[in-house]
Amino acid sequence: MEKPPEGIIIADNQYLIVRSLSSLIHEKLQMEISQVVSTRYELEEAITSIKVTLLIVDPGHFDFDGIPDLRKTLSLNSSIPVLILTNVLTRRELTELNMIGIKNILFKTSGEEELVTAIRLTLQGKRYHGQEVVNILMEQGQNRRTIQENTYLTGSEIEIVRLIAEGMTTKEIASRKNVSFHTIMTHRKNIFRKLKVNNASELVMYAIRSGIIDTEYQI
Repeated sequence: MEKPPEGIIIADNQYLIVRSLSSLIHEKLQMEISQVVSTRYELEEAITSIKVTLLIVDPGHFDFDGIPDLRKTLSLNSSIPVLILTNVLTRRELTELNMIGIKNILFKTSGEEELVTAIRLTLQGKRYHGQEVVNILMEQGQNRRTIQENTYLTGSEIEIVRLIAEGMTTKEIASRKNVSFHTIMTHRKNIFRKLKVNNASELVMYAIRSGIIDTEYQI
């Protein structure tokens, strides 16, 4: 039986970036680009038809409506090594990328050596954050203590926040803690009021930024 084709896919609609990246990968890594795609449809067709050894994608120069769209596309083939190569990245987007399991992120302003290093480590299944990404993470870390000092959650409330972040429902949390559904609902309302959040998604984002829950968001 013939094996499916395999290779590197670049998902970006910036012509000069694609040309430069293809040339660099060929010269420095002796690897060829299998496919260049410029739409979400083309990307989804590619990742379901060939064995992708590496996907280099810029969510900001693609027809994605935010990181959730990227997550949906990648769910079609969850084993693909992904390197985000982008022009700009907000703290919120960085958090969202981490939450969907993407640990290799680089800015397009990075130099040749850093780019080659990022590609090699991504191919090896290792984490790589470019220096500009590290700077954003450091700023987040500096803000965590201030956030925590201004937030007074009880030990039980912190435990509930962590269980919510794991995706557990109110009923499941009540069963885990062996208390009534009403008790957990009361805790939940108090947590939302203290943290000034409106739903579970906002709560999880807050918990990551403040360090209430553990993530792999480490430098």
